[in-house]
Amino acid sequence: MLGGQLAGYRAHMNEDVRLTAWVRGQVQGVGFRWFTRANALRIGGLAGFALNLGDGRVQVVAEGPKDHCEQLLEWLRTGDTPGRVDGVTEIWDTPRGGYDGFAIR
Repeated sequence: MLGGQLAGYRAHMNEDVRLTAWVRGQVQGVGFRWFTRANALRIGGLAGFALNLGDGRVQVVAEGPKDHCEQLLEWLRTGDTPGRVDGVTEIWDTPRGGYDGFAIR
């Protein structure tokens, strides 16, 4: 019984999701988008983009396995990021597709 529950949990952890995160702080003009893309590629299995917003935040959209998106979110929050991260707000959704790799916009 436990083995079946564990298999179901693993399947749930690896389902594809869409993470949209808004990163606040000193995150523009410091290479933040480039490092975000590099980390998404290091984690692997992610497609999406990092975009500077007019209000000084960076928007990050990543689609892929849930555990990979969680790794990227953890890096955004506590990783060795360039600049200074004051906070991250995120929402989770179903993937929409249409991304070719992970881009800087």
